Amino acid sequence: MSEEGKPAEGQQAPVQVDDTGLEPIYTNFCRVTGTPEEVILDFGLNTEPFGRATAKIKLNQRMVCNFYTAKRLLMALSVAVQRHEKAFGILETDVNKRLRNLPGTEQS
Repeated sequence: MSEEGKPAEGQQAPVQVDDTGLEPIYTNFCRVTGTPEEVILDFGLNTEPFGRATAKIKLNQRMVCNFYTAKRLLMALSVAVQRHEKAFGILETDVNKRLRNLPGTEQS
């Protein structure tokens, strides 16, 4: 930043956001669909996360964005996951592999 509080040449100004009224949600399910112009992400809660869900998954949020924004989101999420794994270890996305590696569940 320059002395006037403006970004120096070649630097971007920090983005300011207004999060008043923001309502966070928890999701453990995401469906990705889209059109030639947009990516559609539907978020919901799977009440049966182990195995195949027998009850309908209630979707509660939908995010629609263009592919440029989707690619920026992909890169930002990738960086966030890499930082997390560097600090806390690899995230195993296969539930069955995670269950096999729990203490007290050693296989004979």
